[in-house]
Amino acid sequence: MRIDNKKAHFDYEIIEKIEAGIVLQGPEVKSLREGKGSIKESFARIEDGEVFLYNFYVAPYPAALEKPLPLRKKKLLLNRREIKKLTRKGEEKGLTLVPLAVYFNKRGLAKVEIALAKGKKTYDKRQKIKDKDLKRDIDRKLKRG
Repeated sequence: MRIDNKKAHFDYEIIEKIEAGIVLQGPEVKSLREGKGSIKESFARIEDGEVFLYNFYVAPYPAALEKPLPLRKKKLLLNRREIKKLTRKGEEKGLTLVPLAVYFNKRGLAKVEIALAKGKKTYDKRQKIKDKDLKRDIDRKLKRG
């Protein structure tokens, strides 16, 4: 199961993507396998040389005895070199860390695709909407014949 953050591509200009592991508890993994999670409003932050994911909602698994908080901060697993690179780039250009997708790899491990991103201005967003509408109209007219 894959959970995508469609809003991130609209709100941010993606500069660089990185795959990271994520620390989850058992019931959270079961819930994510069923697709019950949301990264729409989430963001990542570097604190004391570690990367954490905030506002990543994972619905409580109904059959679990111990239910972790749905919006608790979750640690991302990156090596030291990657964290230093993210810190350096984030400080020098004023970039943010945005999660793009949560998925399970071939080995069954939960992964998060995070991106160094720069926020778009509102006029950029309006232009993207206009372009999308124009493309849809052209495709519609070509399809009719």
